[in-house]
Amino acid sequence: MKDVRICGFLTLAMLVFATTAVRAQSLSVYNFGSNSGDPANPSFSGIVAQGRDGRLYSTTPSGGASGAGTIFRITPTGALTVLYSFTGETDGAYPSSGLTLGTDGTFYGTTLGGGVNYDGTIFKVTSGGSLTVLHSFNCTDGCEPVAAVIQGADGNLYGTTFAADGTVFKISPTGVFTTLHSFQYFDGAGPNAPLIQGTDGSFYGTTDSGGMYGYGTVFKITSGGSFNVLHNFTCGDDGCVPVDGLVQWTDGSFYGTTQEGGTNGDGLVFKMTPAGTLTTLYTFSGPDGAAPFGGLALGTDGNFYGTTSSGGTLNDGTIFRMGPSGSYSVLYNFDGTTGSTPYVTPTQHTNGIIYGDTLQGGTGNVSPCTTGSCGVFYGLNAHLRAYVSMLPNVGKVGSTVEFLGQNFTPTTTVSFNGLVATSSVKSSTFLTATVPSGATTGFVTVTTSKGTLKSNKKFRVIP
Repeated sequence: MKDVRICGFLTLAMLVFATTAVRAQSLSVYNFGSNSGDPANPSFSGIVAQGRDGRLYSTTPSGGASGAGTIFRITPTGALTVLYSFTGETDGAYPSSGLTLGTDGTFYGTTLGGGVNYDGTIFKVTSGGSLTVLHSFNCTDGCEPVAAVIQGADGNLYGTTFAADGTVFKISPTGVFTTLHSFQYFDGAGPNAPLIQGTDGSFYGTTDSGGMYGYGTVFKITSGGSFNVLHNFTCGDDGCVPVDGLVQWTDGSFYGTTQEGGTNGDGLVFKMTPAGTLTTLYTFSGPDGAAPFGGLALGTDGNFYGTTSSGGTLNDGTIFRMGPSGSYSVLYNFDGTTGSTPYVTPTQHTNGIIYGDTLQGGTGNVSPCTTGSCGVFYGLNAHLRAYVSMLPNVGKVGSTVEFLGQNFTPTTTVSFNGLVATSSVKSSTFLTATVPSGATTGFVTVTTSKGTLKSNKKFRVIP
């Protein structure tokens, strides 16, 4: 098998806890490495995706029956199931990507190694663990993808590869593959992060090196491959080495993190307009966190939530909250036992809880793990409101939109910006609705017997 350079691996622990700053309260704990064949060492980008069944799905680049990584499922209360153990052969190896839920109900991800040519793969997997390889890289079309693919509004999947400066690619759900851009160092190199599709329809991403100064870039690319560098990091006040991706706020600006740079060299949080004007919002100093590998999650309170891989009171990393204007507070300091070195961007479940995982820490000690080496999966109760998420969040009148949430019943109703839609409840956590004639861009509300849930984003109606 080809040698693949990866970060160190540790086991998984699931930890659900409340913020120490507000109503501190421990809810439950699961440690990776508690059982034989457990997942281990979740690393970036490591997207944690909510499924139609309300459970959470992701990957780890280590652990499993063969030690080549896993796909796992975990309930909001901490019951974990290994859905698939990679063999390191044609099915892939070392999946660092995490998973993205598609409109077909299956999940999509990548592996850093393995495949026919041992250069990595793109795969899809059902909620029951049935895996299909869609594409095996051969290093002429890219190799060693770290990030997960995302699904664009056109239904195609878009992603990046890391090695040999890297590429941006498009692939259909049936496996038709197209390279959109090949990086050449001066325009960026080594994209680790998943892309994000902006409200303008273009895709935005980061590279952790390359560019004019060698410290990484922010770029924009269309579905047809038109490419522009929006910002070249200097490793000064604007930071450097943006490992993870971007999130778009309601004002249209993008927000992200850099692992290094800033006033203290410990990384920072930045804001960037779609035109590329970058503003530093917050610079880490150590006690408040340092070296954020993960990106930011937009909470239903309008604030951003993220992690730092080190710093904090015990140098094991932190979970933080930051307002769009730069107000900052540490919500939790990891202490080793509850986790250490979080690399993955957290995600907010539709129940309001924020979930994520850490590369190290925890108490799992089943071989090959040792105590403190396996990592945790955590849940943070930041007292955010429950909501409904939409897939996709843009479409035409008459198109079908999928909703994830909770407490759905046959009497549940859906309204697009105040206009009632025809809906079909599939389960207590999943329903579909048709965009009604006359609908306009705005928030969607889902009314259940236990209250009204509001979407976390505006649904954009397009011609």
